[in-house]
Amino acid sequence: MTSLQSILLEARLFPPAPQASAKAAIPSMEAYQALCDEAGRDYEGFWARHARELLHWNKPFTKVLDESNAPFCKWFEDGELNASYNCLDRNLQNGNANKVAIVFEADDGTVSRVTYRDLHAKVCRFANGLKSLGISKGDRVVIYMPMSVEGVVAMQACARLGATHSVVFGGFSAKSLQERLVDVGAVALITADEQMRGGKALPLKAIADDALALGGCEAVRHVIVHKRTGGAVAWTQGRDCWMRNLCAGQPDTCEAEPVGAEHPLFVLYTSGSTGKPKGVQHSTGGYLLWA
Repeated sequence: MTSLQSILLEARLFPPAPQASAKAAIPSMEAYQALCDEAGRDYEGFWARHARELLHWNKPFTKVLDESNAPFCKWFEDGELNASYNCLDRNLQNGNANKVAIVFEADDGTVSRVTYRDLHAKVCRFANGLKSLGISKGDRVVIYMPMSVEGVVAMQACARLGATHSVVFGGFSAKSLQERLVDVGAVALITADEQMRGGKALPLKAIADDALALGGCEAVRHVIVHKRTGGAVAWTQGRDCWMRNLCAGQPDTCEAEPVGAEHPLFVLYTSGSTGKPKGVQHSTGGYLLWA
């Protein structure tokens, strides 16, 4: 019997089943090592090849990497693309339209499956709704929602318009939400009436209202609410609207807005547990390749 030397060291290998490897984008350790070797020899050429092969560009880039202001490097800066188009529209064109894009299991165990075609339509309707509120390229939108298909729709809809989104964890306090709303300069907040955790309904809209009441959020013109539980919520006329009402009657097509590869796709904040939360901005082109 071999004694355990350390719980921090694991030397065993667990290879996937052959049928899984055959369908994988990187089917073997040899293929993975070949990618690493290519990147090591010429990282600029490596990422340029992947950017051209894997992404749709509205305006192809001519310059791969600008390191003149390192460490603030710029990738593909003269190219233009759209994250939502690359996630959704390309899958309507390559034979994946009826394939499942999202499998979502709710708190009660109910499972929903959404195809690329259906997700595209949902995103376009919501993007058109946001557009009707005046939200456009360059605006910042905070998403404070439960785990849900609607949360994905909200992120994709913002990307489709070129609006920068920032997801705030649905368990954060009103003060934490307020800090992020102020720091990112949000013009809109997307939330839900409540969320379900462990069979209990927990407030989100009420916390969002408290956050806005703390001050400094005057730039927030709209609060869009997904009806998750149907629980009672306070309502501010002229500011609050139901997500489903905003989407009702909207076209299920919406042209994706091209943005520069360095355009901020999202801002994600650190927890703030050791100081003021810090926003990490991720560019559109860089994120799509990294993801």
